[in-house]
Amino acid sequence: MPLRIYNSLTRQKEEFKPLKSNEVTMYVCGPTVYDLSHIGHARSAVSFDVIYRYLKYKGFNVKYARNYTDIDDKIINRANKDGVAWNEISERYIKAFDEDMAALGVELPNFRPKATETINEMLNVIQALIDKGFAYVLDGDVYYSVRKFKEYGKLSGKNIEELESGARVEVDERKQDPLDFALWKASKPGEPWWDSPWGKGRPGWHIECSAMSQKFLGETIDIHGGGKDLIFPHHENEIAQSEAATGKPFVNCWLHNGFVNIEKEKMSKSLGNILTIKDMLSKYHPEVLRLFFLSSHYRNPIDYSEQALKDCEAGLDRFYSTVERVEEIKGQGSSLSLQAVSREGNGRVKILKTEIEKETYKKISGLLKNFEDALDDDFNTAQVIGNIFETVRMLNKFMDDKTCMKSPNALSIITLAKENLKKIGHVLGVFTSYAKIYLEDGKQKFLKVIGLSQHDIGDLIAKRVDARNKKDFKAADDIRLELDKKGILLEDTPKGTVWRVKLFPIS
Repeated sequence: MPLRIYNSLTRQKEEFKPLKSNEVTMYVCGPTVYDLSHIGHARSAVSFDVIYRYLKYKGFNVKYARNYTDIDDKIINRANKDGVAWNEISERYIKAFDEDMAALGVELPNFRPKATETINEMLNVIQALIDKGFAYVLDGDVYYSVRKFKEYGKLSGKNIEELESGARVEVDERKQDPLDFALWKASKPGEPWWDSPWGKGRPGWHIECSAMSQKFLGETIDIHGGGKDLIFPHHENEIAQSEAATGKPFVNCWLHNGFVNIEKEKMSKSLGNILTIKDMLSKYHPEVLRLFFLSSHYRNPIDYSEQALKDCEAGLDRFYSTVERVEEIKGQGSSLSLQAVSREGNGRVKILKTEIEKETYKKISGLLKNFEDALDDDFNTAQVIGNIFETVRMLNKFMDDKTCMKSPNALSIITLAKENLKKIGHVLGVFTSYAKIYLEDGKQKFLKVIGLSQHDIGDLIAKRVDARNKKDFKAADDIRLELDKKGILLEDTPKGTVWRVKLFPIS
């Protein structure tokens, strides 16, 4: 099945055909670094991280660039508010963003340019636009003449008449047309500046991505991505200035991820419902956040709620508890046959006996094919996540069945399951932790919440054992019930009593 991607430009799914057969060029708009990044930034970063990983999984050599906007009105305003230099603000929040991305397991792009490191390239693009009549100089400012670009609006679907009614245009009575946008801004007193042919100033927001994309990836690229909020005016303006300057198509395929809403409301500073990545990571394992984002299709809006995060956390707990069971069974491999599952020439399973065994093997052996089919269909991670948890359910059913576990194929089946899940997890950036470490971390976090230590639980277990030895079964049951109410389950095994958190299934 070929890879098909929904192209925001054509508004339809298309077979992905990169400019070069084995190479993909991809640019994604990065953060404006004036504050801590929020979960909207995280969603975009994780979505494109998975796309980046999957393209590499498909065998492409991916050249991936994601920028930092490190000079902007918001940065200057924040610096003035904090009483520090503008570049102190930008460096502070670049560092914070990088820490957030590392914590979320987001792989580093090949190129991470800063706007201030690409000033010369921006000046060259602006000069080309002036030379071709698409831009004009006004008192040290340079503006792009929107009406000169006849295809303006082709990405957003907006037309000139709509824009004239006042939809998100820059207000400046000096401009030749209200629709025109700034490519270069003359410096004001106290603001940072760079030399240019039109005087001291700094770049407008839109020009930086055109210049950086051209510098690192070429004049025409395969994929450009970002949040849906960037379609207009940012990406629309990128197209206009890039294609006017080069005379070539700027981007073949545009991808846009959906918004993150908070309890069904738009996330915004005015509503006071901004959730920073750092705050969320203080409460949840990074894979919980990734799983939350990937459980919905990247183009769809996603609604944050505490319950949604707790559901994802419970799902991860089930997954890692299952992996721990697999590892324990593999550790007992000497008592199981190492015979591999064999097939007849027609592809049908030859020696599987029970329906559970056949059903489980069919599901596990088809995992990678189903995974690839889902991601080949516009990176449908939600379908993959659903299939993984259905596999986990079946795998537990298989391991619970004594007949299945006596099968000569048991070890091969559960080993294949772990290997396939690991391959999928690597692309998704989830299910990649060591099961014992993940579960132990979860235990410690849970104990902190309920106000018990492992020593406390050990003491209670010892008292219960003592009560049972004295035939005081009521006291023993009371201790079990006391722990059960706190979310701690006890299991009596031949090696002694062990405890687990309720979220982690024992069987």
